[in-house]
Amino acid sequence: MGQAVDLSLLAPFEGEARKPLLPIPIRSETGAVGAVANAQYLTLGEIYERFMDDPTRGWSARTRLAYETARRLALSIIGADTYVDRLSRATCRDFMETLRFIPKNASKRYPQLSPREVAVRARAEGWPDLISPANVNLYLNKVCVVLNWAVQEEFLGKNHMRGLRLADPVAKHEKRHPFSDEQLCRIFTAPLYTGCKDDGSGYAISGGARPRGTRFWIPLIGLYSGLRLNEICQLDIADVRTVDDVCCFAITEKSLVGSTDKSLKTRSSERLVPVHPKLIDVGFSAFVVERACRGQVKLFEDICPGRNGFRSTAFSKWFSLFLTHAGASRERTSFHSFRHGFRDALRDARVGREISMALGGWGSGRSGADVSDNYGRGYRVDVLLQEISKVRFPVVDVAIETSRKP
Repeated sequence: MGQAVDLSLLAPFEGEARKPLLPIPIRSETGAVGAVANAQYLTLGEIYERFMDDPTRGWSARTRLAYETARRLALSIIGADTYVDRLSRATCRDFMETLRFIPKNASKRYPQLSPREVAVRARAEGWPDLISPANVNLYLNKVCVVLNWAVQEEFLGKNHMRGLRLADPVAKHEKRHPFSDEQLCRIFTAPLYTGCKDDGSGYAISGGARPRGTRFWIPLIGLYSGLRLNEICQLDIADVRTVDDVCCFAITEKSLVGSTDKSLKTRSSERLVPVHPKLIDVGFSAFVVERACRGQVKLFEDICPGRNGFRSTAFSKWFSLFLTHAGASRERTSFHSFRHGFRDALRDARVGREISMALGGWGSGRSGADVSDNYGRGYRVDVLLQEISKVRFPVVDVAIETSRKP
């Protein structure tokens, strides 16, 4: 692990009281030498416990999940009992090198192996399908945040994780592509939209059934609203509401009916998005009324939360299979490609940047603009409806009309 000695040799025997290690010498700007008083007593596992329980941090469910995943890897690879004052640059580089060779979904595919064990085998045997540099950098960043916090709290003298980052060969704009016209045509002329055997296992087989359930509506909502998949899957029926005579999706963590499973990716994600007229034409309002008459709370009650608590997990897996059956599966495209396509459609329609950002829940990324966004109450929904109505997908229009024929 890049250490001078095996740290287990420094650990006290069972039943023996912990002996404090020597404090870390810290040189101030004036040249005086001091010490971090608390560092010698804390292990990496203890640092993580304090960090995760810090009441000054506002955790969303998604953010906490990301930090928990990084914690599991860090404690397994570096060691939960490793004293933080013994962390070195070599230890941190070893952590990065181990992450580089971990296969995708390793904990599910190789549950009997530790992250280090699976990485050693993958590296020696040249396994393909490793996690991406972007994911490695995400884990490095999360651990780096924890160690920065430890420095600020004076539990650690220096963060040796800072600056470690893999070069990502894939440009940011190339990580996900919008669906091509051919893919959209294949998706919305699949049996699910033109006539299938049933809405269960026969959704990809041509037949006389024309179901208008969860599988029918979620891709259409993604196409014409640009909502993230989890934003759609977690909708309460009460989140489809009329505001100033405009039918809207209310994207919010707050619930009018007491549900507690909703979460947002960012603060700017909370917004009102008018329901596109095409969705109304195809019968979305009737679908909402029908679900409400069943006494359901969730608009898509038949989607169960995944192990991570997100309802999008199960639907994402199904949609990948759907793309394959429809002949629309391509590299670097997924359900999130609807969101990319929606942004392109806004550009094609000459919708202004500020309104596009408001509709998509995208942050500006500029601190000055973020401050100005706090002024006023935002765009009126009738203005948003006027702009979102400009979004067009000509290759899909025919498919939607076809699905309405008896």
